[in-house]
Formats: sequence, structure tokens, C-alpha cells
Amino acid sequence: MLKAVSDLGDRLEAGKAQLDDIVSELDELLLSIPNIPDESVPEGSTEEENVEVRRWGDQTSFEFKTQDHVDLAEGAGLELDQATRITGSRFSVMRGNVARLHRALVQFMLDVHTQENGYEEVNDDLFKLEEEREFYLIPTAEVPVTNIAREQILDAETLPTRMVCHTPCFRSEAGSYGKDTRGIFRQHQFEKIELVQFRRPDESWDALEELTGHAESILKRLNIPYRVVALCGGDLGFSASKTYDIEVWLPGQGTFREISSCSNFLDFQSRRMQARWRNPETGKPELIHTLNGSGLAVGRTLIAVLENYQQQDGSVRIPQVLKPYMNGLSTITF
Repeated sequence: MLKAVSDLGDRLEAGKAQLDDIVSELDELLLSIPNIPDESVPEGSTEEENVEVRRWGDQTSFEFKTQDHVDLAEGAGLELDQATRITGSRFSVMRGNVARLHRALVQFMLDVHTQENGYEEVNDDLFKLEEEREFYLIPTAEVPVTNIAREQILDAETLPTRMVCHTPCFRSEAGSYGKDTRGIFRQHQFEKIELVQFRRPDESWDALEELTGHAESILKRLNIPYRVVALCGGDLGFSASKTYDIEVWLPGQGTFREISSCSNFLDFQSRRMQARWRNPETGKPELIHTLNGSGLAVGRTLIAVLENYQQQDGSVRIPQVLKPYMNGLSTITF
């Protein structure tokens, strides 16, 4: 018997190493499986099969030749050539009243979400450097803000949690095959107001409608036409169970373009983060549900304001709700 158990320790160590390899392989496999689309998600494989849910406002039209945001503002505050000389393509320089209007939109959005929609303002950042420690430039504030709940057990009294964050965002692949190369619609660096919610599981579907409505409220206050579409299964992001895209009307392009995506992830993100809440009915920790959406992308909102409020002489009227942030200025003259 002594002889039979003499190598037991070595066999246990070998078995443990083999088990660790299997668990690692299994985890890698499981992490590659996307979230399951909700039953209400439309069937389809491409964005052409997304389903329009509703529209708000009449599409802006003009009796004069419509200009896009580049023709309206380039050379008088929006300087794309100068940005290309400094940094390269897909960057921009804003000056004067264009820069001021961009800043006004940021402040307006934050004020609406914190003072009217019940969000707590959060300031965070993340970036990657080639050093001993890894930091990351964020593609969206969703990443760091959602991780506030990482490895936490939240008290039931803290739910629902609503947070809003204004950050610069960075995308290494801004567009492809020459798409959206004109103007500032798709850039490597841009600013965005992000809405993030932590909810009890039985509240998350109602929360998706609420969050989408909060994003819509910005466009309603600006009086800019838009539509909401439900993404089909093939167009859903990896981690979303359901997503609404808000598409704003851009008369300079004569079409609707995406300005916000609002998603319910159920417990997909929280399971990976081990983000939980303590259910008072059971006294046990349970996974929270996470949601987020843009409220809104600032640069694209700037485009929408410029194009929807343009005048025949090439000037742009300031939306009424933005005038207090522009020191009463009513028109930008280029």
C-alpha cells in the first residue's frame, strides 16, 4: 500500500495541472459565446433587416439648396485640413463658435440627464500605454463606468443606479473602405455622453425603454427629427440581448444616421464581472442586470444641429435650449 500511494502527490499535481488546462480552455470557449437575443428581437442578419419602431418630428426640408455640416462650417470654425496636417485623417480642429456650440451640447446633455432624468454624474478614464502596466484608451465610457460594479455586492437600496459620464472616446478603426470619410461623422477621437444603469433583473426590460427615452429626450428638446429602430439578431452587438438604435435626420445627407445605441445586456456583463446585489427576499447575492446607451454622441449631435438649423445665407440658428449655454447668441454666422 505504501508503494501504491508513494507517487500519489505527483499524480495529484499532474491531475491539477491537467484540470487547470481544461478549465482555461473551457473558459475561453464560454467567453466566445455571445449573449442570447431576446424573443422580441427581429429576425435578420444585416442592418437592412432592422425594424423601425417609431419616428418623432417631421423631416427638416428647405426651399434652398441644403448644405452638409462641412460646407456650412469648414473654414469658419471646423478646420479639417489643419487637423490632418497635425495628426492625420479622421481628426478635427474646432474653433470659435463651433467649439463653443460643441461645449454647449456637452453641458446641456449633462444638465438634462442629472437634473431631469435622475442620473449621477461620473468622471472616469482609461487608456493603454506600452509600459509595464496596461492602461487603455476607452472606445466608450461604458467600459470603465460599468466596471464600477465589478466584484461588488450592491445593497438593494442602491438600485436602480443611474450614471452619466462625459468622456473622450477613441476608435482605432473609424470606418472602413472609405465610408464616412467626409467631415466629423466618424472619427478616431470624439466625445460622448454615456448613460449606464444597474438594475434588478425584473426591472431591466422596463429600464431599457426608460433609458432609450432619456436619450430621445435630448433630441426632442433640441427639436431635431429622429427615428428609433430595433436591431435584428444579426446586427446585435456581442453582449447585447436587445438594442435600439436612435437615428437622427441629417438633411445634408438626406437620410437618418445613428446617433445612439441603447442596450440591455441582462446578466451577461455582470456574470463576467461578478457584479451582484443582495436580494432582501432571499438574503443571497444575485447578478444585477446592466444597461447602457449614448445620450448622445456629441459630434454627431453637433452635425445634426448645424444641418437642421441652417439658414439660406449659410448661417445657423442656435436651438432655443442651447442659447443660455451660448451667452444668449441666437445665430452663428460663418
